[in-house]
Amino acid sequence: MTGLAPANTLTPVKLLNLDHVAIAVHDLDAAIDGYRKRYNVEPIYREKVESQGVEEAMIPVGGSFIQLLEPLGGETPVGVFLSKRGEGLHHVAYTVVSIEAALDHLAATGARIIDTAPRVGGRGARIAFVHPGDLAGTLIELVEPADA
Repeated sequence: MTGLAPANTLTPVKLLNLDHVAIAVHDLDAAIDGYRKRYNVEPIYREKVESQGVEEAMIPVGGSFIQLLEPLGGETPVGVFLSKRGEGLHHVAYTVVSIEAALDHLAATGARIIDTAPRVGGRGARIAFVHPGDLAGTLIELVEPADA
């Protein structure tokens, strides 16, 4: 395969894991109950992240999570998303070793970055978003876990 780095080469933006898949919902309690009834799973935690304008619940699936997001208001990013598109896939999040190195690398390659500096998200993780127009129409979240 030409143009690809060897699998054992670490780059600043090495994706370590699928951290979570985020699903925007109108009613967090109903969504949690649906996952509980259909798939016999429970969230490991639930919290309001005022800075993101959401209440979230994280449901473990293997080494990753399903993140259910309910907006705290219609003017929040998730609230606007729901009014335009309805419930469904909001973003995909990847764990990175160093969020600063990842953002520097992405900026150097001309990526359309939403957050030029990390911010604090759920679970105390440092996060940053990459615009969906940058690659395949998907909003990407980079996550540096709080325990990293």
